[in-house]
Amino acid sequence: MADRPTTPTPTETPTPLPFLLSARTEPALHAQAQRLHHHLTQHPHTPLPAIARTLATERTHHPHRAAIIATTHHELLTTLTALTNDQPHPNLTQHTTHQPPGPLVFVLPGQGSQWPGMTLDLLDHYPPYAHHFHTITHTLQPHLPFDLEQTLRNTTHQPELLQRIDLLQPLLFTINTALAQTWHTHGLTPHAYTGHSQGEITAAHLAGALTLQQAAHIITTRSHLFHTHLTGHGAIATIEATPQQLTPHLTHHPNLHIAGTNSPTTTNIAGPTHQLHTLINTLRQQGTRAHLIPATVPSHSPALEPLKHHILNDLNHLTPQPTHTPLYSTTTTHPTPGTNLTPHHWYNNARQPVAFHPTITQLLNDGHTTYLEPSPHPVLTHHIENTAHHHNTPIHTLTTLRRNTNGPHQLLTNLTHAWTHGHPITFTPTLPPTPTTPLPTYPFQHHPYWI
Repeated sequence: MADRPTTPTPTETPTPLPFLLSARTEPALHAQAQRLHHHLTQHPHTPLPAIARTLATERTHHPHRAAIIATTHHELLTTLTALTNDQPHPNLTQHTTHQPPGPLVFVLPGQGSQWPGMTLDLLDHYPPYAHHFHTITHTLQPHLPFDLEQTLRNTTHQPELLQRIDLLQPLLFTINTALAQTWHTHGLTPHAYTGHSQGEITAAHLAGALTLQQAAHIITTRSHLFHTHLTGHGAIATIEATPQQLTPHLTHHPNLHIAGTNSPTTTNIAGPTHQLHTLINTLRQQGTRAHLIPATVPSHSPALEPLKHHILNDLNHLTPQPTHTPLYSTTTTHPTPGTNLTPHHWYNNARQPVAFHPTITQLLNDGHTTYLEPSPHPVLTHHIENTAHHHNTPIHTLTTLRRNTNGPHQLLTNLTHAWTHGHPITFTPTLPPTPTTPLPTYPFQHHPYWI
């Protein structure tokens, strides 16, 4: 038996593609899906990239929107049938948008979103992400004693590497920065940035206050100090309780400290690991949800104070610049001028409790109603939704990737989710290069049901 071809045929693609449809009315959208299905049935060898490019770049987008993610004609036809019959399908995203979406915030997480092999499928099969990833690693690499990309690849069979904070923090900085820039490449520019813990370094860079070289210096310097001086000295727990509810418990554990407030009902506690386990067991017996988070040092607590001199000294040449986009600091809880992001700020960012809940509240007060988390797995989105619920403010949230899922498919799904909600997403970077010959004009484009 002959070997099967290793290259995809014109009716399949090595990576998923977006197929965008829109119309002025819902019946017209369903009829458009039916006509496209008929056309593809009659022309089964039509190249999928040509169809995707035609739909993405040669049509006006109307309020009733649907997007299909597919890699084969069969997937596309099956999903078109579901859309025609107004039925749900895992490859289908739909929404109707009559008004522009509200002001958008990019929310950069700290630790917790990591998982072995995160984003490697994007790195190997999604050129826009790979470009940003390699640009960032080129800048970080001189600051590191290990190969950043190889370390990431090694996490697939050595997941314990992600417990090393001097490895983990540069990896997360690189990945989250590259994911945010990938959203930029697809046309999405936020009205503000904010970041949780180390995520504030990425947010400050994206907002214009720090060059990539400066951000690289901060993240590698601090993570090395944390690893050298703090590893083994404690951890962080997240607890479904308010700081006021936890205060009586902390009187019995004087070495435990509030390390942050993530939402109206979620608080982080830092300190010695054995005391955290004792507190967690007590709270669980009382019906309170609590668990350790993937952090190997007791950040945002007095344990950082012996490092103050080291941080200030190692960052003493830092010269931050004004931001081009507002940066809502979770250290100060309000928009912070870029020139204020001095070495003292970055010490305080590591030492003080993370004021995430107050910062999101301030963003809500200032009218920001759309929030996007560029990360390998959403760890802040539910805290944002909880805060908005208590604030009685309707919001819309967007995520990027999810743990142990196909990266290109998940990213495209979330890009189409943003597009169906009215965000100005451009899909050209997801499509294969433009053919040297003009694309054909497909009959279904000009059918009256198209609009």
